[in-house]
Amino acid sequence: MIGTRAPIDRVFLEIGPLTIYWYGVIIAVGAILAIYLATREAERVGLGKETIMDFVIYAVPIAIISARIYYVIFEFDRYVNGPFWKVFATWEGGIAIHGAIIGGVLTAIFFTKKRKIPFWQLADVVAPSLILGQAIGRWGNFVNQEAHGGPISEAAYENFHQYLPDFIMNQMVIDGVMYYPTFLYESLWNLLIFAGLLLFRRMNPTRGMVFLTYAITYSIGRFFIEGLRTDSLYIIGDLRTAQFISILTITAGIVIMIYRKKTTTAHYLDAPVKKETDEAIE
Repeated sequence: MIGTRAPIDRVFLEIGPLTIYWYGVIIAVGAILAIYLATREAERVGLGKETIMDFVIYAVPIAIISARIYYVIFEFDRYVNGPFWKVFATWEGGIAIHGAIIGGVLTAIFFTKKRKIPFWQLADVVAPSLILGQAIGRWGNFVNQEAHGGPISEAAYENFHQYLPDFIMNQMVIDGVMYYPTFLYESLWNLLIFAGLLLFRRMNPTRGMVFLTYAITYSIGRFFIEGLRTDSLYIIGDLRTAQFISILTITAGIVIMIYRKKTTTAHYLDAPVKKETDEAIE
């Protein structure tokens, strides 16, 4: 029988008028772990942990804002007639990771140019942290009962019950119907990428390859998982925005990867050298 227990309360803590949601707590935990990992790695490769902390000061708020703007743009009909404050209600869900990545990359370009440090080395250091944060962040979608797939049959429910713990099964039941836990598929895929990137960077690849591998592999998984979801953003007609962006990212990532392999001699573990020109993009 498809489950019956009440879903997890979205509210983590209430202190007077202040309400803290699980969604925000989980995102924060992912961000803290990601920053910790990146600062340790930056120290190891010679960028210095203060570089990451300074970058985070700019990148995190810009990424959150750009993630929300991206979502609102593609869900404009949902907000145009509603109360204006709903545009800012990120605690209810509705931030798009592609928007956050775009904002983060643009911030990194300007930040590294200003600091005259190698953009691609910073990107490589941060890439495993990004995918780890994304893997953890998907559990915020889980609590909010969003980013799920279509409904499954009761027979399929019984099959899932052999492999998934009860708390996941119960949370995926909405109004008596269980939905495919696509949040879990993406979280597990992201953790696999995270492990792969940690191993890959130990091979001291050409600078930029760690970040590009992250972008390509994440986009491959997102393309297929997005096709299972029921809450996708759409760009034109039935074309899902995330799938379109994933195709562009995979294509651009492969082209840039080939180009950098042919044109740069810098490697991941090479000491960062400050430049006085735009060569800092290296």
